[in-house]
Amino acid sequence: MQNDPHRRHFLRSSSALITLPFLESLGFRRFASAAPAVAPPKRMIFLGFGWGVTKESWFPDVATTGSDYELPKGLAPLKRHKQDISIIQGLENQFNNEAHWGSTFYLTGANRYAEPGQSFSNSISADQVAAEQFGKETRFTSVQLGSADTEKDGHGPGLSLAWNRQGKPVAGWNNPVAAFHRLFSDETTPLEQRQAMLKQRRSILDTVLVEARSVGRGLSKTDTDKLDEYFQSIREIETRIAKEEQWLDVPKKRPANPVDEPRGEIEGVQEVKVMYDLLVAALQVDATRVITYRQPGGTSFLRSIGSTLSGHNVSHYSPGTRQDASELRDRKQSELLAGLIDKLKATKEADGSSLFDHVSLSYGSNINSIHYLTNCPALVTGGAAGIKLGEHVVKGKGTPLCDLWLTLLQGCGLNVQSHGDSKGVIEELRNV
Repeated sequence: MQNDPHRRHFLRSSSALITLPFLESLGFRRFASAAPAVAPPKRMIFLGFGWGVTKESWFPDVATTGSDYELPKGLAPLKRHKQDISIIQGLENQFNNEAHWGSTFYLTGANRYAEPGQSFSNSISADQVAAEQFGKETRFTSVQLGSADTEKDGHGPGLSLAWNRQGKPVAGWNNPVAAFHRLFSDETTPLEQRQAMLKQRRSILDTVLVEARSVGRGLSKTDTDKLDEYFQSIREIETRIAKEEQWLDVPKKRPANPVDEPRGEIEGVQEVKVMYDLLVAALQVDATRVITYRQPGGTSFLRSIGSTLSGHNVSHYSPGTRQDASELRDRKQSELLAGLIDKLKATKEADGSSLFDHVSLSYGSNINSIHYLTNCPALVTGGAAGIKLGEHVVKGKGTPLCDLWLTLLQGCGLNVQSHGDSKGVIEELRNV
């Protein structure tokens, strides 16, 4: 049988399907001239943390912009990647008025939950805009990672960083064990039983829709808006069921270099390390192309680096013990981010490029520090969005954080004219 240059090769075991890289002996090089390899897909990663940063030691000097700037000590562990990261100052969520909600409206730019009939309400997050396009061909339209300790980590309401078009929270996986099994473990329920379960869910939805439509006549405008929102939620459930049906008989893939199954309770620094490993592995096997991680930065994280202070107390720092703990947290978070970038650069695509080349990664918080909601810490890296890297950009007062999301979405090829309260793209980041 002649080798097919476009066909991926797999190793099957009783419990996993492992994707192999393209190999010369399996015919890739022999036929390379006959048809070009398909370009690796673009992916987007959004990393958000609560409580903000230590503003005195995280932000570069505003007087030095462009590429000739010095990394502050809060970002010093990223020195080896300095040419591949850009830092943006001056961004803000102008509508946010909740000092401790570090991620609730981080990717939406809004100021409250969705309320039918209101002129302005929370809406879709940037990751879900990307997922609508990038998630069509993957098992998971998007993946939302979180932490069991996020309610104590200054994140505020919500189930993840993600919000749907109705401004409703999208659920996530709040520990590495759950994330590992959802991403890589084979289903133990027989296929026929899973098919029957989905069929039952469809039947229930059909019944609910019939009942809902029967009460839709003669309602007030407010109630009609609420009912329309309800119907949209039902449609989203139908879409998820349809996608589950498509993947029911497709085995889950394991990365060529499998990550170990997490066991027991994992908190703080160790949680972030494992989640970063799972994140890279999920992208490597194309389980998803859009990932958010609402990561810990509060009490559990501080405990894991030797501090006995609470996340809230450290966020309200002043010179001395509290500020020392805040700066230590910043450096450890930067160290972990540097390790993630290392993994993205080391992970190779089928065409020999790195995963880093095809990822847009953003990292930051909705809070500057303490109760300050302006100058949101923002760092971007990766080659997918085609932005300038190695830059320090300082924007003027009143520049929406959503300008950054619009810049990244457009840079990744999405036809998006605006997002949230955006005013336009960040021209200093564009490669013209």
